[in-house]
Amino acid sequence: MSKIRMNTEYRNKLYNRIKDVFEKEDTQERQAFLEARENFENKQTTTFELARQVVERSYPTEDVNTLRVFKKKYGDPCDVVAKDKCFYFAYTDKDADGEDKQTSQHFDFGLFGNLNGNEYGDNEERDHFAHAYYREELKENGCNPDIIAQQSGKDSNPHKTKHMDANNKFLGRNTHRSYDEDSNSGLTKKFDEQFYLDVIGTSHCRSRAIACTKEEYSIFCQWLEAKAKVVSTHQTWINSISKQTDQLKIGLKAYRYLSEGIELATELGIELDEAELVRTNSTGLTIYNPSNLANLIKGMKNQTQTREQKIALRKQYEKSQLN
Repeated sequence: MSKIRMNTEYRNKLYNRIKDVFEKEDTQERQAFLEARENFENKQTTTFELARQVVERSYPTEDVNTLRVFKKKYGDPCDVVAKDKCFYFAYTDKDADGEDKQTSQHFDFGLFGNLNGNEYGDNEERDHFAHAYYREELKENGCNPDIIAQQSGKDSNPHKTKHMDANNKFLGRNTHRSYDEDSNSGLTKKFDEQFYLDVIGTSHCRSRAIACTKEEYSIFCQWLEAKAKVVSTHQTWINSISKQTDQLKIGLKAYRYLSEGIELATELGIELDEAELVRTNSTGLTIYNPSNLANLIKGMKNQTQTREQKIALRKQYEKSQLN
């Protein structure tokens, strides 16, 4: 029986099947991302409750209610209560000369809020967080939530812009120049509306600093760090997948026969049926042996092992040999 020659269609099928497994595989990199996202969710809840206490300490609920009564009675001149989800929190300490020194940062509890305490921080980092946070929802709707991580270090380009715009559109973020948070919709609006508090004064958070203690400020900073870790662990995970898929492309391009691609998948622990691949429907020297390529790809993930983990794995191996 003659071998089925490899072609572009078969290469694409193999690539997509194997890449899908890479993304779903329970690796250290993927687990670190999922844990970082779960940790952020927990901190988002507890830190916002702290923010509520700090804000209501400066703007007591009874004062807010009184001013709302005045607004009803006197109209716009008393329209001084607004809802906001971002705040400048500040604490005062002494500097080396014993003088008062105020430290403040901008803390935005919205989905597209900054990650570094700067109100005008990197917009791409904000997008990266939102896309990683709602990764599964975006994937299910044909979007690419990993585009920013995949394009890390590259200049802006139409391919990247197209996918970022599609992600933001699905999430319901208003990206018009005349940006108005009230015009957000969908998942963005659903996320943001959980984190609004009443403040007295202008609605622009940069025009006021709300006093907090140094300890409270530290908790707010830890929350920002947890948010940033969602992005960094997502980047590490996608980097791991990209390294694997880059080698996968090279190997598949070199294979002359479909059976070589099937063998590679088998070596990677992925069961594929040749007949099924054919049904669902350039030659070159085979520079990558399927077994060697599989080992190379496997070595690009789960790279962090403690001494204890190595010993445990060795014991597990020795036990399997006795059985």
